[in-house]
Amino acid sequence: MPNLIPDEALVLVVILPSPRDLVIARLFGWYRIPLRWAPKVIDVDYLAFYQTAAFGEEGRWQIQVAAQVLGHELTTRADLLREEPGHPRAHEEYYKIQIGPLLSLPQPILAEHWRRITFLYTTGAHLNNGATLNDLVVHSEERQLLWSSLRDRAAQAGQYQAGSPSPELDRELLALLELAGFIEPLGEETSEN
Repeated sequence: MPNLIPDEALVLVVILPSPRDLVIARLFGWYRIPLRWAPKVIDVDYLAFYQTAAFGEEGRWQIQVAAQVLGHELTTRADLLREEPGHPRAHEEYYKIQIGPLLSLPQPILAEHWRRITFLYTTGAHLNNGATLNDLVVHSEERQLLWSSLRDRAAQAGQYQAGSPSPELDRELLALLELAGFIEPLGEETSEN
């Protein structure tokens, strides 16, 4: 039987806090992440959904489904959940991640000793072959490849920028960062005619 998810796919394991969130993902094709809690890179190929204790004895602390990521946008909770205009976080920013149909994994990936997680990056190969959350952790040389892929993906999407500090930074702050060894010496600007 072919793999459910391509082995080379970048996968972000996310939390499904309640069965209602699974219904939203299934029926409306999106998942939300509060901007202030979001991982550094959300431009991945698939989401895998970790079900919390709210899913009851049979469904808690496991991953049963995943979905392909189709895109994402920044919006407010009020725009996402219009039936909750008075929610305390109604005006906070959230990523709305558009997803394809939910894909049922051949067997659930169990938490075992893990109960609380935030976000976890993994690969399609690890998700296809994993039996526990610990099996999703990318180790050794694979880890460097994973981070390199995530950094490249974020750079393509304009979410990550390496290199020199922004020119808007105050010169004094730059000097302090240089003195503390956090950045390379900038040197003096020269003009060539």
